[in-house]
Amino acid sequence: MSQLTIKVNGVEVHGNNHEPLLKQLEQAGVQPEYQCRNGMCGACRCKLKQGAVDQQDALAFIAPNEILTCRSVPKSNVEIEFDYQLTVSEPIKKAVQ
Repeated sequence: MSQLTIKVNGVEVHGNNHEPLLKQLEQAGVQPEYQCRNGMCGACRCKLKQGAVDQQDALAFIAPNEILTCRSVPKSNVEIEFDYQLTVSEPIKKAVQ
């Protein structure tokens, strides 16, 4: 697993290159909007400002330079931007295994 940096609306969080961005943001305490988690609704749409992602198939419309966080796994450090103010809470603590 490769650790990388996700910059979202100016806030930097640590991430990886094997989970969708939406899941990683939630684990870091960032709460973007979403509804379906499978690329149908487009509620988690954001702008990809820098970096690269592997975006899996989705039915929601996205414009050039936009991604769906529920269907996008970062391939490198990324910078994304939502068109609204995000809620940031305490990071979700992962259980130690």
